[in-house]
Amino acid sequence: MTWMIIRLVLSLAFIAAVLLFAARIAKKRGLGQGNGLIEVIARQRMGRTSTVNVVRIGDVVLVVGATEEQVTLLAEVDAETVDAALRERRVPVVVGASEEAPAATSHALAARSSSPALAGSVFDRNGWGMFVNQLRERTVRKS
Repeated sequence: MTWMIIRLVLSLAFIAAVLLFAARIAKKRGLGQGNGLIEVIARQRMGRTSTVNVVRIGDVVLVVGATEEQVTLLAEVDAETVDAALRERRVPVVVGASEEAPAATSHALAARSSSPALAGSVFDRNGWGMFVNQLRERTVRKS
């Protein structure tokens, strides 16, 4: 009985050593990691097989729709706008914000307070609504 336990412990140690060795080799070769050039900023499922992704490639930020059959470029967004939106979402929620706060800030606070469990995540419905509204404001031609 004791010999079986010793064999079990030695077998597990051997497997752990092999896994650590394989992980070290994969890390040296850069397997399983991006090259740092392409970064997925946000992803939102729109249906069972469709998603909307916000992707940063270098200094360009693209909004891409993806289904099982194709990938479609929806819009190109200004990188500063996306960075500002990300910084805004990282600002802690202030309960009872003053009335002198700008409209965008109070709207963001109201959006966060509506679903506290999902606030700040990709699944926050109000956050995506704000993002789409910002895109509309930037892309609508003004006469």
